[in-house]
Amino acid sequence: MSGPLRVEHRDGCDWVTLDRPDALNALNPDMIVALNDYFDALRTKRNVRVVVLRGAGRAFCAGLDIKDAMTRREHKATQSSVQDSLDSQRRIADIVMKMRRCPQPIVALINGAAAGGGFALALAADIRIAAKGAKMNCAFIKLGLGGCDIGVSYFLPRLVGVSIASELILTGRFIDAERAAAIGLVSEVVDADSLDAAALAYVEPMLAASPTGLRLSKECLNMSVDAGSLEAAIAMEDRNQVLCSRSDDFQEGLRAFVEKRKPVYRDA
Repeated sequence: MSGPLRVEHRDGCDWVTLDRPDALNALNPDMIVALNDYFDALRTKRNVRVVVLRGAGRAFCAGLDIKDAMTRREHKATQSSVQDSLDSQRRIADIVMKMRRCPQPIVALINGAAAGGGFALALAADIRIAAKGAKMNCAFIKLGLGGCDIGVSYFLPRLVGVSIASELILTGRFIDAERAAAIGLVSEVVDADSLDAAALAYVEPMLAASPTGLRLSKECLNMSVDAGSLEAAIAMEDRNQVLCSRSDDFQEGLRAFVEKRKPVYRDA
């Protein structure tokens, strides 16, 4: 029996597919566990240097599987306690925190809908590429909840500014791929059947980089977004450059540059 995630490893890159196409890849308990386990394990996987995250079928991810959640609630003998609800909420939020903590850059390929929790997954990636016809929204406020959920209120203002983030969070309205590209929410918009090829244009240069340098670059970007000062950001940059300069990869990078060839790096 296949699980809710398909993972294919190719030459240093994991191609991870949300694989519940009949449910628009909605997040049910099995999917939530699988995503948590996958991103948690990445922290020690040196052979995985980049991750591509995509959805099977006609959607990236439709968010929480509402039908499944309602069915489970109806069959429970007692109402969930506040602590039970908080634990359930945190299990979903843990996914995006693990996406940011893992050292591998993540490229999200957004086809069809990325709604609610699916939008949060896309926002937690490092790079987003959208298919023509893709649409994204903060669906939470349309369900009787607050509009801020699963890290969206953190990621979205940093990506597009407070005004547009407020518009999307407070209204729940969809943003299409073309507008998303215009405001810098996604890097580019391509035909749906060209998403994988478009991803390779980002994956290949990252795989050609020093593994240590690539990991430390993601870490430094994470830290610098919330750095309290220029000095704090530069201190992190200085630390990372010194670490990289002491590595064998740096020596290989210098030799390859002088010899006008592609560097051959070991896994970090």
